[in-house]
Amino acid sequence: MTGYQDTFRASLDDPARFWGAAAEAIDWYQKPTQVLDSSNPPFYRWFPDGTLNTCHNALDRHIDAGHGDRAALIYDSPVTGTTRTYSYGELRDEVARFAGVLAELGVTAGDRVVIYMPMVPEAVIAMLACARIGAVHSVVFGGFAAKELAVRIDDAAPKVIVSASCGIEVARVVEYKPLLDRAIELATHKPDHCVILQRPQATAELGARDVDWATALTAATPRDCVPVAATDPLYILYTSGTTGKPKGVVRDNGGHAVALRWSMANIYDIGPGEVFFTASDVGWVVGHSYIVYAPLLTGATTVLYEGKPVGTPDAGQFWRVIAEHGAKAMFTAPTAFRAIKKEDPKGALLADYDLSRFGCLFLAGERLDPETLRWAQDLLRVPVIDHWWQTETGWPIAANLMGLEPLPVKPGSPTVAVPGWDVQVLDPSGSPAPADTDGAIVLKLPLPPGALPTLWNDDERYVASYLSAFDGYYLTGDGGHLDADGYVFVMGRTDDVINVAGHRLSTGTMEEVLAAHPDVAECAVIGVADTMKGQIPRGFVVLKAGVEADEAELAAELIAMVRDQVGAVASFKEVAVVPALPKTRSGKILRKTMRGIADGADEPIPSTIDDPGVLDKLRPILRR
Repeated sequence: MTGYQDTFRASLDDPARFWGAAAEAIDWYQKPTQVLDSSNPPFYRWFPDGTLNTCHNALDRHIDAGHGDRAALIYDSPVTGTTRTYSYGELRDEVARFAGVLAELGVTAGDRVVIYMPMVPEAVIAMLACARIGAVHSVVFGGFAAKELAVRIDDAAPKVIVSASCGIEVARVVEYKPLLDRAIELATHKPDHCVILQRPQATAELGARDVDWATALTAATPRDCVPVAATDPLYILYTSGTTGKPKGVVRDNGGHAVALRWSMANIYDIGPGEVFFTASDVGWVVGHSYIVYAPLLTGATTVLYEGKPVGTPDAGQFWRVIAEHGAKAMFTAPTAFRAIKKEDPKGALLADYDLSRFGCLFLAGERLDPETLRWAQDLLRVPVIDHWWQTETGWPIAANLMGLEPLPVKPGSPTVAVPGWDVQVLDPSGSPAPADTDGAIVLKLPLPPGALPTLWNDDERYVASYLSAFDGYYLTGDGGHLDADGYVFVMGRTDDVINVAGHRLSTGTMEEVLAAHPDVAECAVIGVADTMKGQIPRGFVVLKAGVEADEAELAAELIAMVRDQVGAVASFKEVAVVPALPKTRSGKILRKTMRGIADGADEPIPSTIDDPGVLDKLRPILRR
């Protein structure tokens, strides 16, 4: 099977055979005799009688095969002016020693460890050290507010928390220790110990429960890998819940290792020894999957970047990293490229770097508008691949499979369903929607390996949140359609579909139109309450750097474009030019929050917001 269609059909027609073959790429202490346990739907389990260790598969097995000197991790930090490369042997030794630190603090298999760290190698070391001894890590984005961190501490009940004295943002140093101390004070659960990495930019005062990272590491005895069941949890990653209580997405060991290893070869076309640069954060699922685990499971070299796409110090940093480290491919969010386009609209900074070894750009995390796609294609002259997935799924649902059979790109689409994912579009009654007709995008059960088997300590909420809308299907929460060729078009979250005088319209379609204007760097469209029509759309645009436009004239042009391409039925009559849009730290625009404010609700500031000041400045505009 070399082609996409053959591979895709095989994965759905006989998933046990397909994933059983994929599992051969992983080292097992006990090879599974059963690939899929379907005895307790909807709680499916992959490789239920297999045992393995994820850290062994990420590090030790490459060393055992004679590749200990190969580069495993490149740490590139423009905010500290530091670059360091760890070989597989060096990284394994650090991980084994920190596993000893955790073990000597009483952490055993099944215990939880919360990791609250900036983008430093020690964050990766802590994650892999947990995996090495069978502990369950839960990474919380460094700098998260104390109240939100406390909620996660209470839910995960960690024996140990691993943190650092500070993180470094574009223009400031954020001290983590006061936030951590406050979170523990607020939390009902108290960890036994906190291990603190002291950074020179701000050292922390240590208390009775605190352990200094460097001191503990020096005294620790390295630990070997501990076999765990394939169905044992590797990590918990919290994602926002509609009730305000975060949902703890569980990732198992076996299915996760098999799926990520398969994805690197078939989706990203990355093999052993090749360099993969993912510009995200280990606090997000992208960082878990494609900074840490997938590249190392493959034997590739991963780049850990402590910086931003712009401002550290300029909009050419991604090009520098690609050139200096010889990255074959890069993965980041469309928002990052919109930020670069805003600062350097003509891509002039690219001329300073040699990207001759660079082969492909992958974008995910938010809908890739066709204008940003075209800008990146024209600038980089390499394939630009949109793909779509979620924290819950752990790896891509829809993509252009560059290592299997690259397909023609259709702007606005992340291409086709990845083998293993049975993607369907249903209408409100649960019937399949015709081609090119929008509906709810769902995934037929069982989900493939690597997807969440449940939520942490909350099977009931797992079923209620994802499996109750349509029997036998996982509800993605995204709306869109399939075209006649099977291409997936994700138009946005289903709550981004608005109802204007009885007409259901996608705000994503309107955003596409606005983004196509040559002066617009990025945009958002929200539906706000209207007594006459139910909802009406309002647009917000950020201009490219250096553009000086008459705002009234620009607004008239944009309104005319939407009227021409979407129709008068959209009732699109208002667009505002704003300096910035409020986003999460992972780059997603906070449309739901904007809509709530515009509707007059007392909308709380989300814990995931990157810069609360942006939202504060936008409030009076939203409430006009």
